Amino acid sequence: MNDPIEKKAHVIVVSNEKGGTGKSTISMHLAIKLMQEGFSVATVDMDGRQGTLSKYLENRENFCAKHKISLPIPVHYRFTPQEDYSLIAADRGNIRTQISKLLDNYDAVIIDTPGNKNYLFEEAHRFADTLITPISDSLIDLNVLADIDFENEKIGHPGHYANYIWEVKKYLASLGKPYLNWIVVGNKLSSYNSKNKQVVFQYLEKMSKLYGFRLAEIIKDRVIYRELFLEGLTVLDMQHPDLRLKMSVSHIAAKREIRALAEFICPE
Repeated sequence: MNDPIEKKAHVIVVSNEKGGTGKSTISMHLAIKLMQEGFSVATVDMDGRQGTLSKYLENRENFCAKHKISLPIPVHYRFTPQEDYSLIAADRGNIRTQISKLLDNYDAVIIDTPGNKNYLFEEAHRFADTLITPISDSLIDLNVLADIDFENEKIGHPGHYANYIWEVKKYLASLGKPYLNWIVVGNKLSSYNSKNKQVVFQYLEKMSKLYGFRLAEIIKDRVIYRELFLEGLTVLDMQHPDLRLKMSVSHIAAKREIRALAEFICPE
């Protein structure tokens, strides 16, 4: 594998050891945001069996072809896990080779991961510069980060995902890369400022200091994200001159959320 210090591309891995957290939506919007800013971008779908990000991009290509318009579309790669265990070692090597080639040819590589830990999940994290972990305002979702004694309001042992990210940090440090920009993003958040939501983010604030991540309470649960998926569009496309789509208050707010996330990744 290439030494991360020598590579050109900034690799953003969108990951949580749990399904349904909105990883593909974030991956897609970040890719389009970076392309609109003039960066060259490749996307990688490591969850090839489900293929949500791949389907999103396929919908986008079909929409552009049908309406004869040009929208930014990243170069895309899709990996599906091998069922035959005897082929996994060779597939790992193939994945490392292909992603390493991307690092020399693009400004950014965005990798969408499966919601369960397998060898594709592991290979994605080996390349991470920035790690984005979407999490909802659910007390249940906190379990991937820590065992929590809610009755006594104490944070116990790190959860299985937090433990894995610690191993990732040690691996990257062994390659001469001491810092992983780990961001936990509040995603699919309720619009209501409920007591449950407050408790979740109080615990996340405490865990951020323990586990070394930055916390961004950013993205609300909006129907618009699901609606745009069907046409392969993002909230960043809404004002494209060839689309002539009316921007609602929800569209504008969603667009601000994506911009805020991009700025949070690289505040300078």
